[in-house]
Formats: sequence, structure tokens, C-alpha cells
Amino acid sequence: MSTSQKHIYTGISLAVLAAFIWAGNFIIARGVIKDIPPVSLAFYRWLLASIVILPFAINRFKAEWPGVKRSWHYLFWASLTGVALFNTFVYIGAHYTSAINLTLIGTTTSPIIATILARIFLKEQIGWMKLTGLIFCITGVLFLLSKGNFQTLLTLKFSAGDLWSLTAAFCFAIYNTLVKKKPASVSPINFLFVIFSIGTLLLLPFYFWEANRTPAVIWNTDLFLAIIYLGIGASVICFWIWNIAISKLGAARTILFGNLIPIFGTIGSVIFLHEQFTRVHIVSMTIVFAGILLANIRLSR
Repeated sequence: MSTSQKHIYTGISLAVLAAFIWAGNFIIARGVIKDIPPVSLAFYRWLLASIVILPFAINRFKAEWPGVKRSWHYLFWASLTGVALFNTFVYIGAHYTSAINLTLIGTTTSPIIATILARIFLKEQIGWMKLTGLIFCITGVLFLLSKGNFQTLLTLKFSAGDLWSLTAAFCFAIYNTLVKKKPASVSPINFLFVIFSIGTLLLLPFYFWEANRTPAVIWNTDLFLAIIYLGIGASVICFWIWNIAISKLGAARTILFGNLIPIFGTIGSVIFLHEQFTRVHIVSMTIVFAGILLANIRLSR
């Protein structure tokens, strides 16, 4: 196996793993959404992530400080879109729209937006295989969310929560495009530390604003463990391996693997919530995996 192929398969493996962990993020976050306000949930998540990654990044941060200062505009926008806004908008949207709308909008619009942005700003080529793979992925997710009946999608009603979800998807697409242009002077571990920290600071005033207008959070073991999962698993680990995947596969191709999130989420629901596993789940997963294969087959060659 050539070095190029090793990079490709490594990127694919990391993207799939990130999607798997992020699926747990949605499952756990929905379980505590009534126990903690959305901005507070996001703030504690990124605060913990910043603290956890600090010991691993502090030396790099000191050594690369001149590069950080030169790239502060770029780092600000990456922090704003990928950290401060994306998940916060998802958490807010969960209060106003159904799970099917929230997942549908987030998983089908973000890849399309990312593909367009990558073509415009990064000049990434969009061949017919990649477009076909994208269509397959979207079709598989729609098949799952419509429970095998596409006519169901025609009856969906869009609410304020749907708009929050759409905005979140747009933010994540921008972040994925920005990551591809990460300055070489900022190492991956330092990049994560900086955007986590800046993102936490950007959320701070909104956290205080929300805390003054909502009941105090009543902490318990489940909520504490949820924050740990979000702060370490869905933040430090996921963002690190996701960014590596983008560097190896490209922004538009990597974001296709985000379509695995509702698939893994379904499997998690079957395991942990004892929901029924049906033919719809099998068909949708098959279509999504076929789409990912089509989008990557030419690159693998």
C-alpha cells in the first residue's frame, strides 16, 4: 500500500470515528437539554475542553505565539463558526423543533454548503463521482428520517428551531472550509487549544446573560458525566481527528462522513433506548455507505 493510500484510509477511519462519537453527542445532549440551558451547555463543554487540552498545547502555544498573532483574524472566524456558534445553535434549535427536523437540516444542508464553499474558496474539484456520492448520502439520510416514505418530507413544517439548525449547518460548513486553510505556523494541537479558548471567551458574555434569566443549574451525576463526554469526547478527541481527516481527504469529501451521524445515532438508540431496528434502518445505512464509497473511490485509486 502506497503512502498516499495510507493517508486516504487513515482519513476515512478518523472521519468515521468522529461521526460515531458525535452521534453520542446528540444522544447525550438531548437527554440533558431540559436540565441545563443551551448556552450554558455549550459554555461548560468548551470550558472543559480548553482546560483538558491546555497541558498538551501550552508549550506549542508559547513557541507559536508569533504565528498565532499573525493569524488572529483566521483563528477568530474558525473559533466563532466551529466552536461558539455551531453546537450552541443546535442546542437552541432543539428547544423549538422536532428531532427529525433538527437532524434532517443539519445532515443534509451542511455537506451541500461545504461542497460549494470548497469549490469557490479552495478550488477543490467536484467530479461526477463526488456529486453522485453526495446525492446518495442525502438520499440515505432522507430515507431514514422519512421512515421509508419520502412523502412524509412534504408535510414537514419549518419553525424557528429549523432556522437555528440551518444556521448551525452553515456555520459548520464554513468551519470545515476554514480548517483546510489552517496556517502552517500553528500546529494542530495548538490550533484546537486556541479555537476552544477563544470560543469559550466568545460564549462567556452570553453565558452570564442566560444565567441571569434562567433557573440555576442543578448538578447531578448524569449531567456531570454528560459534560465530560461533550467536553472531552465530542470536543477534544472529535475535533482533533476530524481536522486530521480534512487534511488528508479535503473539506468537501470529509464532511460527507457527517451523514453517518444519524446512522450511528439510530444504532445508539436501538442499543440504549431499546428502539426497534427495522428495514428502513438497514436500507438507509446501505445507501449512505454506498454514497461515501462513491465519493472516495476515485481518490483511493
